[in-house]
Amino acid sequence: MKIALLVIDMQQGLCEGEGRAYASDAVIARINPMANRLREAGVPIVFIQHESTAGYLEHGTREWQLADGLQVQPGDLRVRKKTPDAFLNTDLEALLRSRGVEELIVCGMHTEFCVDTTTRRALALGYPVTLVADAHTSEGNAVLTAPQVIAHHNATLTNISSFGPRVRLVASADVVPDALSPAT
Repeated sequence: MKIALLVIDMQQGLCEGEGRAYASDAVIARINPMANRLREAGVPIVFIQHESTAGYLEHGTREWQLADGLQVQPGDLRVRKKTPDAFLNTDLEALLRSRGVEELIVCGMHTEFCVDTTTRRALALGYPVTLVADAHTSEGNAVLTAPQVIAHHNATLTNISSFGPRVRLVASADVVPDALSPAT
């Protein structure tokens, strides 16, 4: 199966300041070598950026830019979105279909919003998903710490079976193109 890597919302404004996502530097440090291995194998890398129409994460602002330290190459793809669902009102599905992509690898932030929603939508569209267990993160919330949010979603998303395609967990170090097989 042809795969693509979705790197969701790894943006500067979410990696700094008061709303900084948990361990964002460590997540970036895991995404970079994984993306490089996949790139070398010809896997499309898609950076997805959330944007607002004004203020925080407004298109073109410093906060909207991809995070410092994230290694992006000229051949990588980009998708702009305005909702937690990277497929809704974007060209993501057409971009994937035009490249023959049949399976997705997902990492990024925020776990409980954009990673969760995009993963569930991918399943509904028929894409098996490999969720990179140690390369998605959250700020946490009033009820759960960030590590609890991450652990909860690692457990919850892998237990969804009603869509047909499934989610499986893989550590970033184990995301090697030859070792990946369909998560159905």
